[in-house]
Amino acid sequence: MMAVPVIHIVDDDPAVREALAMLLEAAGQSVRTYIHAENFLAEGAGDSAPGCIVADVRMPGMSGLDLLRVLQDRGLETPLIVITGHADVSMAVQALKEGATDFIEKPFDDSTFLTSIAKALIRSERLWAERRRRNLIEARAASLTPREREVMILVAQGLSNKAAAAELGISVRTVEIHRARVMEKMDAESLSALVRMVLELEESGRLPHGDDALND
Repeated sequence: MMAVPVIHIVDDDPAVREALAMLLEAAGQSVRTYIHAENFLAEGAGDSAPGCIVADVRMPGMSGLDLLRVLQDRGLETPLIVITGHADVSMAVQALKEGATDFIEKPFDDSTFLTSIAKALIRSERLWAERRRRNLIEARAASLTPREREVMILVAQGLSNKAAAAELGISVRTVEIHRARVMEKMDAESLSALVRMVLELEESGRLPHGDDALND
């Protein structure tokens, strides 16, 4: 089950925070507000639920663009929408180039804002589901024994049971047993599904390896 999305409003203007929060809550959304970017980073940036961030592009201290960069440095993928006055449009455009989901120029109407939020939430929910799937694959891989990981890698490379047995210096029957356990633990319905998982783990650098000589 997907967690309830949370919309984080980051703005130093209390009137703006209150107005946006009321609008979103009236639309049935869950909202949290913060007086500045540093406050959000301390209290809301670790939220694992899907959602999005709405931040003023120009605030005392850390700007909305600065906040975007910090989130990217931390590897956080929460979509960020910047809101801006006319004088700060160039800064908002820069934020868009650096990965912001959208920017909205003040004054804006409710429908424009809610449409932007809806698009950001769709993106967030897709990212959240993908992240959850990756985490699940990584957890399954971590549950394998060192020998099972070796067999999984060799099988994913296209080696037959006989070839994998020769590579590891074990019997074909032992490879067959490990292979069956790998398929079960990884919840792989086919060899092609297992190969895709291994490729994804390798690409993310999350494929665990044993460091020592391994025994059956």
